[in-house]
Amino acid sequence: MHLSKVLCPLDFSAATLPLLAYAAALARATGAELCLLHVQEPQPVLSGADEQAGLDVTAELAQAAQVARQAGAARVSTHLRHGDAAREIVRAAEESGADLMVIGSHGQTGLTRFLMGNTAEYVVRTAPCATLLVKPQGTDAYRRSA
Repeated sequence: MHLSKVLCPLDFSAATLPLLAYAAALARATGAELCLLHVQEPQPVLSGADEQAGLDVTAELAQAAQVARQAGAARVSTHLRHGDAAREIVRAAEESGADLMVIGSHGQTGLTRFLMGNTAEYVVRTAPCATLLVKPQGTDAYRRSA
């Protein structure tokens, strides 16, 4: 399979760095462009806080791009969208013509998953491209030792 574009949605959680390293390694190995994406979901904010949040996310994306370049990804782009994360991730994959999406999963189960939904599950079911779901390393390590 030839890859020209790898989309990697980031939520800036603790699992972001391992996910980013994995996606950058794939981009490096295939020569694909690595497209980093963050979706800001609408939340009630106090005046002035929304503008600062936008600046923080822009800085986080720039830092993630730097990490990806240091990991060997030659071509890295960053994208910021607003709206429902799951739907915007799928829309970004459609619009960008991504060949592969590398997305992290928080491994929600039970009541938490029922109440909050699962962005990764929706994306995997509806993405227009191949999707690689990466679980956080801590979850796997915990299960192996149990």
